[in-house]
Amino acid sequence: MRRLLVLLLTVMVVLAGCTDGGGDSGGGDGPGKRKGPGADEKRPATVDGIPTSAGTHKQKLDVGTFGHREYLLHVPPKMANGRWRDGRPAKPMPLVVALHGGLATMDKMRTLSGFDELADDKGFLVAYPDGFMTTWNAGDCCGPAKIGKIDDVGFLTRLIDRLTGAGLADAGRVYVTGFSNGAGMAYRMACEKPGKVAAIGVVEGALVTECDPDRPVAAMIFHGTADRNVPFDGGGRRDVNDDRPYPPVSYAVDVWRDAGNLPRLRPKVISVGAIECDSTGRGARGAEVTLCRVRGGTHEWPSRASTMLWDFFAEHSRA
Repeated sequence: MRRLLVLLLTVMVVLAGCTDGGGDSGGGDGPGKRKGPGADEKRPATVDGIPTSAGTHKQKLDVGTFGHREYLLHVPPKMANGRWRDGRPAKPMPLVVALHGGLATMDKMRTLSGFDELADDKGFLVAYPDGFMTTWNAGDCCGPAKIGKIDDVGFLTRLIDRLTGAGLADAGRVYVTGFSNGAGMAYRMACEKPGKVAAIGVVEGALVTECDPDRPVAAMIFHGTADRNVPFDGGGRRDVNDDRPYPPVSYAVDVWRDAGNLPRLRPKVISVGAIECDSTGRGARGAEVTLCRVRGGTHEWPSRASTMLWDFFAEHSRA
């Protein structure tokens, strides 16, 4: 009997040791438990109504007018599974805002760019906003958004403020990129809200809005030499109700060079397949302009563009 009692006491001690120091329920260093103010804690399901789990989430945004606007938000595992403090990520991530072309959608831009996979690998948020009736008001282009005088600059500003205000995105590392009409919208965003954008990435687009920014913005521009929709050297038709030609790519290069007080482009600083990039190098305020010609390229998103854009963005933050 005495032997049995000793055995029972031994088992009780062992069990007590097993439940006293590990996992979420133990009070140790496991996930979901805090050791004091500012310590790591469990990730909340949402922050200010924004989902925090890894994956792509469809979101609605009130823009202060009738109805609402929509966007997709891709959250990488590095954020979802990373360190959280006081209900926010311990370190906010860079944000890439990717704008679809005319007559396209946020879903198509997600597929076209492939930014989801890149974001998961490198660690950044991606927002894919939806334009108004598949278009963006980029100034003199395009379609319903331009004709209806839709405030797309206001929409994108609210989107950026929502994600940075929630502590998910780093306000100093916000990047806007786009294709075609979306590329023109990226230009307009940088022209009118340069304090919100660290760098832009333009693919097969034209600068068709008044542009006099009060601070420089880094710009990487991809353009095919055989693009007939938005010709490299200018031409074509700006919109269905505007037969003026698009300005040449060189016009946009000069606008951003002047804004940053940057020198002329140095040739072939990057050469990858059919892509040859010239660059001004960094100016005194950190901005630079890089022009990537796609030899024989037409009106399409180059296969290497997303990776090259991210590499460019990662080197530029807003002071």
